Formats: sequence, C-alpha cells, structure tokens
Amino acid sequence: MKNALFIFIFLITSASFAQETENDSLQLTMNTDVTVNKHVHQDPLAPSKAAFYSAVLPGLGQAYNKKYWKIPIVYAAIGTSLYYYSWNNKKYHEYRDAYKTLLAGGTVTGELANIGEDRLIRAQKFHQKNRDLSMLLALGFYVLNIVEANVNAHLMQFNVSDNLSLRPQLQQNQIDYKHNMGLTLSYQF
Repeated sequence: MKNALFIFIFLITSASFAQETENDSLQLTMNTDVTVNKHVHQDPLAPSKAAFYSAVLPGLGQAYNKKYWKIPIVYAAIGTSLYYYSWNNKKYHEYRDAYKTLLAGGTVTGELANIGEDRLIRAQKFHQKNRDLSMLLALGFYVLNIVEANVNAHLMQFNVSDNLSLRPQLQQNQIDYKHNMGLTLSYQF
C-alpha cells in the first residue's frame, strides 16, 4: 500500500513538472515575440547613469530619462532655496553689523536706527535659523533630484502594459443580494 501511494505521488509530481515546463516554454516564446515586436532595450546601468548625471548637474538625470518637464521643477526648488539662503544671509549680516556697532558705542543709521539691542539679537537668530534651514532645503532638494532620477530610471524598466492588471470588482451575492468587494488579477498572453 505504501509503495502504491509512493508511486502515485511520484507520477502526479512528474506530470506537474512536465506541465510547468510546457507552460514555461510557451511563456518564453510569447515574451520573446513581444520583446522583438516592441524593440525594448533595457540597460541595467540606466539607473546609475541617471543618478550620476543628476549628481553632476541637477536636472541632467531627468533629461537622460526623457522626463523634460521635471527639469524646471528641480531648478525652481533648488533655486528658491538658494535665493532664500542668500536673502537671509544678507539680513543676518545687516542685523549683526548693527548690533556690533551698538556694542562698540557707535550709532546705527538707516532703517535699523530705532531698533534696540534685544530686537537686533532676536532678528539675528531668526535670520540665521532661516538661512540654515534654506541651505538644508537646498541640499535636500539636490539629493531628492538624484534619488528621483534613479527611481524613475528603475521604474522605466518594469512592464506596465495592459496585459497585467489588477481591477477591483463589485459582485452581488445571489443568495442574500448583498454586494461583495473582490479583486480580479488578470494576465493575458
């Protein structure tokens, strides 16, 4: 009895392996035909090239990925951060120079003439904090530019055709007529 059970399991297992082999060869043939027809060339180094180009010059990785509409966004983000860094740095030095003048016993002229020492110190701290934050944002946008180019190059290599889809579906139960939510995964050759 044990030998018969062993032989039965062996025959079922070998038959299932034979079926998997036939399906794999069929699938391989289908994928080869699709690839030849679409002329898809996948460069495994594309993500690292895109990241390198974005590191050399922000936006160059997006141009390499042919996502030209992202380049103005990259420059707007980095440029705005650098503009506010420059503006806050200028204001910080104005308030610092006015405070140093007051400490040296001189008189402050111009628009900062009526401001006391306490307000000059608070203004210095405020602009110094915003200057540092602006530089961190500029560096963050620079790194985000590199990461985005790398991820986009990776995602361009994935199959996103309609042959593979996941659709939510609402079905009505025939017994109690309540609606049930379900998912349909379809793969077409």
